[in-house]
Amino acid sequence: MSIWKQLFILCLIAAAGYGGYEGYIRYLTDAETAAPERARDSRPSPVEVAVAETRTLSTTVEAVGTTRAKQSVEIVPEADGRIVELNITPGERVSKGDVLVRLDDEIARADVTEAEARLTERQQAVERAISLRRTNAVAEATVEEAQARLAEAMAQLDRAARRLEERTITAPFGGVLGLTNVDTGARVDQQTMITRLDDLSEIEVEFALPETLFAQVSRGQTVTASSVAFPGQRFEGKIDAVDNRIDPISRSFRTRAIVPNPEGTLPAGMFMSLELTLSQADYVVIPEEALIFQAAETYVFRVEDGTARRVVVQTGQRRDGMVAVLGGLDDGQTVIVRGLQRLRDGAAVQVMGAKDGQDKTSSELGAKTGTADGDKT
Repeated sequence: MSIWKQLFILCLIAAAGYGGYEGYIRYLTDAETAAPERARDSRPSPVEVAVAETRTLSTTVEAVGTTRAKQSVEIVPEADGRIVELNITPGERVSKGDVLVRLDDEIARADVTEAEARLTERQQAVERAISLRRTNAVAEATVEEAQARLAEAMAQLDRAARRLEERTITAPFGGVLGLTNVDTGARVDQQTMITRLDDLSEIEVEFALPETLFAQVSRGQTVTASSVAFPGQRFEGKIDAVDNRIDPISRSFRTRAIVPNPEGTLPAGMFMSLELTLSQADYVVIPEEALIFQAAETYVFRVEDGTARRVVVQTGQRRDGMVAVLGGLDDGQTVIVRGLQRLRDGAAVQVMGAKDGQDKTSSELGAKTGTADGDKT
């Protein structure tokens, strides 16, 4: 046998051996591994679900500002003098007209007495002049001069009485008194600030917003304020005024909110964080973890009769781990939030209890609407 025939036979034997090996690997081995995989695919996939619910979502913007009293004045004397009575206790509430300070008024009272006596004298002089004029004993000019002197005496009495009033300082409106640095017996003048009076029944908070929000902000919108000084407390108020000018440098406009403060909890000058509600609307919401992103599509898996159904959705704003669904889902429908890795459209699923550890059927979960109308997110 020639060498070529021997080589040809060896090639045939090698080819037959290789073909037998490939057939064993492809058909026998694949069959052994495919059987468990088909068995696993036939079992329902364990998943956790959530129910789509309707909530009221708010479009909000955050800002910061400083509190200011509704009314605030510095109590300053209108006259120089020595304090003889001081009725100021820091933090005390006073009403309009309450006496805060009295200055020594002996000279002022003497001036009033003198002016009253002069007025009486001038009134009598006028009466005598008029009586004499009736008998032509005096000229008309004498009567007119007496009347002018009477008017002068009346003006002098008014000035003296006003100077006496200035010796007593009263509260111009109801409010809370601040600290004072003067004591009884101290001499004060018109440059001395005795204390500050704040009306804290309402608090004004002024803050700046970017010009892009100018058309969305209007009087009466709700504002929620908070401060690190009062952890966990939120104070509700409303927009009271919006400036009609945009700052050309900062490209922002000033806005003022009024926050009711009947208990006087908030002081003036406090730094506040504010949240302004621009709009509110009801949306169907689901947890963000239920969303799957693929190319240009966003979809979720909805549970129907124990199977997973792929549903394309349109999403909106997000808040606190929830996302608004603008289309594709209805209120009360059940979506899968965990166990999404190996799911396919039409795959069988087994709903697992997320809290109590007990399995729940899709019909039981679908019966729970879980609506929360009016909640802010």
